[in-house]
Amino acid sequence: MELNELSARNILRNARRICVKAGTSVVANENGRPSLTRLGAIVEQISELNARGAEVIFVSSGAVGMGKRLLQKQSRMLMSFKDTMHSQGNNMNNSSATNNQFTASQFDLMNLYSSLFTQCDVAASQILVTQGDFVDQGRLENLKYTVERLLSHGIVPIINENDAVSANLGYTADDVFSDNDSLAALCARNFNADVLVMLTDVDGVFDRCPSESGAKMLELYIQKSSDVAIGAISAQGRGGMASKIDAALSAVSPGSNCTACIVTSGNDLNAIRGILGPDDKFGSKGTLFCTPDTNDPTDDISDEAREKAVAARNEARKLQALPHEVRQDILRAMADALIDRKDELLTANAIDLEAAERDGVAMVLKKRLKLSDEKFETLSEGLRQIADLPDPLGVEKSKRELADGMELSLITVPIGVLMIIFESRPDSMPQIAALSIASGNGLLLKGGKEAANSNAAIYKVLGDAIEVGSKGAIKKDIIALITSRGQVSDMLALDDVIDLVIPRGSNALVSYIKANTKIPVLGHADGVCHVYIDKSASASAATKIAVDSKTDYPSACNAMESLLVHKDTISNGVAAQTLMSLRAAGVKCLGGPKAMKIGLCDTAAKELKREYGDLTCLVEVVENVDEAIDWIHSHGSGHTESIVCSPDSEVGEEFLCRVDAACVFKNASTRFADGYRFGLGAEVGISTGRIHARGPVGVEGLLTTKWQLRSNDINLACEYSTGEKKFTHKELM
Repeated sequence: MELNELSARNILRNARRICVKAGTSVVANENGRPSLTRLGAIVEQISELNARGAEVIFVSSGAVGMGKRLLQKQSRMLMSFKDTMHSQGNNMNNSSATNNQFTASQFDLMNLYSSLFTQCDVAASQILVTQGDFVDQGRLENLKYTVERLLSHGIVPIINENDAVSANLGYTADDVFSDNDSLAALCARNFNADVLVMLTDVDGVFDRCPSESGAKMLELYIQKSSDVAIGAISAQGRGGMASKIDAALSAVSPGSNCTACIVTSGNDLNAIRGILGPDDKFGSKGTLFCTPDTNDPTDDISDEAREKAVAARNEARKLQALPHEVRQDILRAMADALIDRKDELLTANAIDLEAAERDGVAMVLKKRLKLSDEKFETLSEGLRQIADLPDPLGVEKSKRELADGMELSLITVPIGVLMIIFESRPDSMPQIAALSIASGNGLLLKGGKEAANSNAAIYKVLGDAIEVGSKGAIKKDIIALITSRGQVSDMLALDDVIDLVIPRGSNALVSYIKANTKIPVLGHADGVCHVYIDKSASASAATKIAVDSKTDYPSACNAMESLLVHKDTISNGVAAQTLMSLRAAGVKCLGGPKAMKIGLCDTAAKELKREYGDLTCLVEVVENVDEAIDWIHSHGSGHTESIVCSPDSEVGEEFLCRVDAACVFKNASTRFADGYRFGLGAEVGISTGRIHARGPVGVEGLLTTKWQLRSNDINLACEYSTGEKKFTHKELM
């Protein structure tokens, strides 16, 4: 298996919302009877996903196939159907028969699903849809709302076409399904699934009919180069391999939230576990379809990235040799340009926002994507802060006399070439670029496609400012923007020209990068931040800090995701007032085990460690600060933790000392974990690692060191090994 395919399959294991489609040949046997073995396995695997906190949408075929058997048992009804077919012609023959098959069997099929899911302690709800539900915008919004509500309560929506109403005529209009394969793709796209799993009667997509000698299954389907001979349609269903390929490509088409689609065999009772399970125990399954950005081998970006990385390194080495004032002039020119040319930047951003709205991009991503006058003012001020900082290069960290006339110094130097991969926040680019210039590093940037116009405009503005600020001494090549589509894995293989990778984005992005490069990675995979309300905290302090930590910017990695309350805050009313304030601010409070037991919350959390990224948080009750710290260490991500307590309480200092995280606060919102607020001017990211840098990473986090040895006379190692000369090893600073 190729590296990029393995990487994509690993990302599937982090999927939060999954759409599973079971074909007719999977749901029903050839005689029309339901396959209890296969259905039981599917339901069991969906229940496992549900238990680990994933949200599952189930698109089921099979009603028509099962209906054939029921109709055969009812001869008088069948004769009536034949009379109807004779009188109304061929077109109505097929649809009428199908309608009655559906009507006869759908009730039994849903009863069966209900029974199977109930045995696994999972609730399921049926949703029947027609073309109108996807064509009419109002009905589509209602459908989306219904699915979201069901998923938020841990209920599995089971979706099928309402054949009794639609007459199953085989639609061909855009964005309307003609079979349950295309219905599954529509569901994956419209309901923001991360992954679509299509269970069929074959192991995957083959280059020819699977029954033919020498037929080879494709592990990765490439739209431009995969040569597939389409075989016959299943005897029970309406779809075939062609429809599955079309549906898979539709699911992962540009603008879709769906990361990947897998076409695999529903006869494999561990298929879903193999694709989405936590490990490789069941092996690789099926044929993988990825978004075009990650599966197009004809669009190789490694050559472009290598060329630009080398150019950035060359310009960075020139910059290091110039006075500090040159870097300051560049930074101030960049700050001015962001304000002077903000209109063209906002125009480019508006194009991205319009596309995001059209493509149904998640609200949390649209908020990160949006630029404003206020953001540019803040960015400009941050760049000026960076420019005003002392020169970070050439700073002596230590100085030691090794022997008479021989001195050793340790000084700060740039890391080299940084590669920043970021998703939907174009305002990251000026911050990252400024910190790179201030620290004398070259920079390679790869932004998300949803911000393509914004990124290109900002890059042009910053590039022009670099050349203006340096009076032409430094070319804009010191910063490079990779705009080609292609495989990020190609860039991650350039460990000989790139020195540090800093991912800024989702958990899936960071996990993917950490798993697939030899280049050192600085970043964090999760931002599961806690606020602990101690028994000594006042209601006013508790409510203000909790609300600000959650609502100031819910999608930020430093937003509160879990609220811990001391048990005594239940009796003194502080917990109730805090939750009341959160709910008044629109926050949905999910309960941990103890919070649910005492009735503090009415909806249980599915998982105890989760970065929600929206107006949702977990609430749990703890016995004391010891239990709070243990909880944080067990369910936190080492990002930012805060305690609310009385100013003179000793528990606050104890919390600061004992909690193991990159940022630990007392009586302050978790939102202060930010490079600008820390006075760093900006940040390239927040690191939860323990090596090199931790917390918000500013200029100092982009530096390394080198040793300089100065000798007045000629010194040879052999002179010291023979005792001719002696070491003094005297500290000079």
